[in-house]
This record gives sequence, structure tokens and C-alpha cells, in this order.
Amino acid sequence: MTKDIPRFAFIIHPIDPREDVRRRYPWLAKVLPEGWIHYLSGLWPPLKLSDIEGVESRATGERIRGWLLACPLTPQRMRTSTLDFVYRKIIQTGRLAERLGAQIVGLGAWTAAIGDAGETVARALRIPVTTGDSYTVAVALEQLRRAARTLAVTPWEGATVAVVGATGAIGRAAADILADEVERVLLIGRRPRLLAQVEAALNARPRRATVKATTDLQRLAEAAFILSATTAGRAIIHPQHLRPGAVVLDVALPRDVSLRVSRQRDDVLVLDGGIVQVPGPVDFHFNFGLPRKLAYACMAETMILTLERRFECYTIGRNIPADKVHEIARLGAYHGFEVAPLMSLGRRVRSTQWERVRAAARQAHAA
Repeated sequence: MTKDIPRFAFIIHPIDPREDVRRRYPWLAKVLPEGWIHYLSGLWPPLKLSDIEGVESRATGERIRGWLLACPLTPQRMRTSTLDFVYRKIIQTGRLAERLGAQIVGLGAWTAAIGDAGETVARALRIPVTTGDSYTVAVALEQLRRAARTLAVTPWEGATVAVVGATGAIGRAAADILADEVERVLLIGRRPRLLAQVEAALNARPRRATVKATTDLQRLAEAAFILSATTAGRAIIHPQHLRPGAVVLDVALPRDVSLRVSRQRDDVLVLDGGIVQVPGPVDFHFNFGLPRKLAYACMAETMILTLERRFECYTIGRNIPADKVHEIARLGAYHGFEVAPLMSLGRRVRSTQWERVRAAARQAHAA
């Protein structure tokens, strides 16, 4: 190993148990019932999935190397296990990163959201940890702004935007920034006490937007744009929740938005959230479900910090300052990371889809 090449690792875990196991162990996916996959995920050791090569800064020309690691726990196993057990599995995977020579490790999906959002894991490891949530917020908000510009029905500054999962790290940080950009922000979550705390914190200084909190998903019908980032682990947004012409950006894995929305409602658009193009001839040597050269923003944050040689716990915990979101967005742009073309269920949104949703949005706006 060349010691002066900056090195990182990124931790993922099975989201769709059968499909994700099939990518690594096709024969096991054929013979094991799904319940057994959930059970065995608690017994399986962490493992290296692949080497990541070819990430190259557009500004400096420097390349970095990395490793994709698997924490074997499924979301269901994380939900049904004790928090200490889940922490131990994530920390074991982080120690694998240390042994490989990584100088920073990123947490993906539920390994970033579980418990205290990386703080306990960071204390247990010798290398710094980041959840990638700062860059996820930056990319998700830019995706929503692009959708608003493409629809061109109402100005972004006059929009009503709902944030589902507003008490989580991503939701809270996104709502904080949105409150200074749009006309109205609707905070949606399951826990009234925590929601009230977020609402009070966001309204503690003068805002451009009116900020209100609710536990009622039916009020999604008030929003032209929705950002959803929960750890529900199942679909919670259904066809009846959405107004005609609505755009939903789903950042959650597993998805928050039911597949029935895309199948039954051609007058709304569900976008895949938090996806970026990685600079350089990148090869992940592993299929994690995205087209070539694309990555999730949480993974990209780890790469950006590595290119910057900022080996620090950049994003951990549930309170993400807006300054940190803006900073990582600037650093990503400097090194050549770009928001990916807007996609829905893994496919680029077609012009006919935009036209249908635009027509529905205009009709709803006129009404």
C-alpha cells in the first residue's frame, strides 16, 4: 500500500435482504427463507465487499482509494436487537476499516441513523467517523430546487415544503435551511414532544417561512414538495397522501414512499434522493444498486473529506449546523462532485413525466 495515498472506508448493510445477499452470495439467496436471512445477519461477521478505485479530484488531480465494507445487520435485525448489540456490530466493522488502513470511515443508511447517529461509534474507534448527513442534506435540497425550476409552476420562494422525519438529523437540518428559503415548512414526525422542540428551535429567530409541526401524514396534501428521510423501515407515504403535481424526494433506505405511488399516480413524481456523480474513472467493484459512477451523498461526503485530508468526525449526532451543510457542498463542487440527473426508481425522469406532473401542478395551483 502507498502510504501517502489518502484512504477511506464506507460501511453499508443489507437493505433488501434477499436482493442484497444475492449480490454477494447468489446460492444463499436462493435457498434461505427471508426470516433466516434476518436471523443470520446477527451472526455473520463484518466483511470487505470491494476496493474503491479511481476517485479523482477535478481540482487537484489527486486520487484516493477506499474500501466498501458490510455490516451484516438488516434493518429488521437492527430494530429488533438491543442498541448495544447493534453498536457492537457497527464498531466491529469500523475496526475492520482500521485494519485495512483507512484514515476515516463513513456510515451508510441505518448505521448512520441508529441510536445517537454515530457518536458512540466514533468514541470506540481510533479513526474519525462521519455519517455523511451534511452532504446528503445539501444534495437533497439542491434536487428539490432543481425539480421546482424544472416544473416552473410557482417560484421556490413561494413553495410549501413538507419534511417527513423532521426530528431526525437529515430532516431537522433540511428544515432549518428551508425555513430561510421558502414560504412555508411543514414538519412531520411521530413524536409530538420532539416535534415541538424542533418547531420551537426553528422559530427561535426570525424566518422567511412559516414553520408548523404535525403528526398527521394527511397534511402532506398541503405541500407541493416533500422531503422524506425517516428510519421507518417501511413505506409510510401512500397515494392518498399526495396532492396532484406534488414532487416527493425520498432519501430513506428502505424507501418511505410506497411503490404504489409511482404505479397509481402519474400526476405526482417520486425522486430518488441524495445521489451524486463521482469525479474520475471511479470503479466501486460492487453493484450497490446505482448506475455507473453514481454514489449516495453520504458515501460521497467521506470521499470529499478524504480528498481534503480532513480526517475528522465531520458529521455525527443529530444536530447538523447549516454552515456545515453549505461548507461540504462547496468542497464537493470544488473537487468535481455533481448532483446526479434527477431519477425516479433508478431511471432518469423523462420529459413526458415532467409534462404530466407540470400540468397537474398548474391545475392544483389554479384551484
